[in-house]
Amino acid sequence: MIIGDNRERVIANIKQATERGDFNAKVEVGDPVLSLQERTTLVNSFWQTQQTFKGKLYNKVGHLFFYILTSILTASTTFTGLENLNLPRGGAIITTNHFNQIDSLPIKHLANKTHHQLAIAIEDTNLKLPGILRYLMNYVGTIPLIKRASYISNDFPQHLHSALEKNQWVLIYPEQEMWWNYRKPRKLQRGAYYFAAKQNVPIISTFIEIQTLPKLEKAQPHFQQTKYIVHVLPLIYPDTSLDANSDSKRMMKQDYQQKVAAYERAYQRKLDYTFTPWDIAGWLKR
Repeated sequence: MIIGDNRERVIANIKQATERGDFNAKVEVGDPVLSLQERTTLVNSFWQTQQTFKGKLYNKVGHLFFYILTSILTASTTFTGLENLNLPRGGAIITTNHFNQIDSLPIKHLANKTHHQLAIAIEDTNLKLPGILRYLMNYVGTIPLIKRASYISNDFPQHLHSALEKNQWVLIYPEQEMWWNYRKPRKLQRGAYYFAAKQNVPIISTFIEIQTLPKLEKAQPHFQQTKYIVHVLPLIYPDTSLDANSDSKRMMKQDYQQKVAAYERAYQRKLDYTFTPWDIAGWLKR
């Protein structure tokens, strides 16, 4: 399923970012652009709405819609490594590669299979995405993140702790920016692992393989349809003998190594960041 126009332009942006070695660059076009004050106001309003009757009602509808959407759009998704989910009771942070506006759906499917609620950390501006995406970003258990020191050090950890205390999984994308249909694991940022160390919860490490199908996308004939395989990798536990900074670096390194190994097993090729058309799943380069 393709969401968004200008896919060829996005792919060109991905190619340029790989050539610069900037694997956390923003490559999408047309995303909402807000000032820090606007983003702060937006997120404050989001949390206030969550406590209202309207917000709670919309959340019930949103969770039901998200469940139905997951069942329909990930019906062909398969899973490997489920034996790695031998978790102690409690919450966990789950990480995966970020390649689609709705790539949380395969992870939601995984959470459903194991009877866990899923919360999703999102960029604050996602609350202003157009259409149905805006509703989903606001009412399916998201935790918006403002890139502001006081929010990251105080507000976000409190909301994260609340979700983890309810035994939820919290999906955090350590690659940060979405690179549409990009197959390769990218360099990770440390936030997810720092929060895992501070909250003393494990990392559920996953890598999503994107397989190309022979059918063409109806609306965009230069792309083929795709399906997903979610590879569940060995759990990564915090080491309480280390300080949070050191431990987060250790966990991040292990997660990246696991994702690279999963990529190389899945696609039977060594990871090489030289850009090729194959990097974009389903793209029929003209």
